[in-house]
Amino acid sequence: MTYLKSIFFFVIVCCTLKVKSQNYQDSLRLKLKDYLKENNIPGFSVAILNKDKIVFESGFGYADIDKKKAYTPQTIQNIGSVSKTFIAVSLMKAIELGYFDLDTDINTILPFKVVNPYLPDEIISIRYLTTHTSGIIDNQEIYNRSYRFERPKVQNELLIKMMKENNYTSDLNDTTLTTFLKAYLTPQGALYKKENFSNSKPGKKASYSNIGSALTAYLIEVKSGISFADFTQKYIFKPLHMNNTNWFKTKQNTSKQAVPYLTKDIAFPFYHLTTYPDGGLRTSAAELSLYVKDMMKLLNHNAGLIKNASAIEMFTPVFTPQSVPENMSLQTRNKGVFWNIYNNGYIGHDGDDPGASANILFNKTTGIIFMSNIYIENRSKILSILQKYAPLLTASPK
Repeated sequence: MTYLKSIFFFVIVCCTLKVKSQNYQDSLRLKLKDYLKENNIPGFSVAILNKDKIVFESGFGYADIDKKKAYTPQTIQNIGSVSKTFIAVSLMKAIELGYFDLDTDINTILPFKVVNPYLPDEIISIRYLTTHTSGIIDNQEIYNRSYRFERPKVQNELLIKMMKENNYTSDLNDTTLTTFLKAYLTPQGALYKKENFSNSKPGKKASYSNIGSALTAYLIEVKSGISFADFTQKYIFKPLHMNNTNWFKTKQNTSKQAVPYLTKDIAFPFYHLTTYPDGGLRTSAAELSLYVKDMMKLLNHNAGLIKNASAIEMFTPVFTPQSVPENMSLQTRNKGVFWNIYNNGYIGHDGDDPGASANILFNKTTGIIFMSNIYIENRSKILSILQKYAPLLTASPK
């Protein structure tokens, strides 16, 4: 009799948890539909996962408004600077392979010399690149020209004005990662200016640097003897079965790719980045979930793409109140190796580009992914919704 009571109690508990989980999912879905309507967004997808599996995923709105093509978890789009986390994992793998360490002087690796003209005797180590404190900064007049836009199908005056104002001219001659970095960082280069550097010692001043991030990826290229794209394919995408994830537009991913929008009425042309490792990755919420799940695994000290010791170093906060560099606040987050270490217990990164917004967040038990085919300046509302429901869903059976 006691045994039967135990079984009965177990069944009741399981049923109750499943009902709660379904209620949470239904409630979240309504919140997300409201968010889509209230914010005039073309489309987006979200995924929530525990350390074992996806517990919620859904798409909302359109990947292509004109064709009425739905945005789904399988829809592919650019994820902006979330791409930098793939540099982080690749960097730790490169260190495991014996190529260098975080304190290696970049000029002992590069085929050309990078010298800050304001501080020519200062050594720039890889570590400074990973925390955006190297002294290499983004000169936006030059950097934005490195976006390679396809010829627009429709000439829209507002789009043309916006692209011109932001120097999205696609007019550079140095259009490979190697040629661009050399042209930007060496005095002989056509893109070189003193303004490409800050007048501050490495480690002393923070300046978010896409170009410094891309340079980190290039160091991996130099030492591995293969492109950074091939390195990530070998050590990240293939092991995780991210079969539709790529740095470039391909025949395979074109049919699944979301149209990037300036507004719901105006679409950007498709584009790729010359400095592609800093923000050019194209993937879906479904495939990004495979990556986030592995990051959660690493955070739980279960070696995956990299060793446990590498993961610990990658996720360890770098700065203390005594060592925080100028222009950086520890009020909401710290820095790991490229990763943002948030004070609320999550680790992650955000991404922004023309017609693209993306966020990933995770801790030991919960992972969150958000992707949209429009730039959303303030994503605090959507992230607060997801962070409210994610723990409820990961604590309940699907």
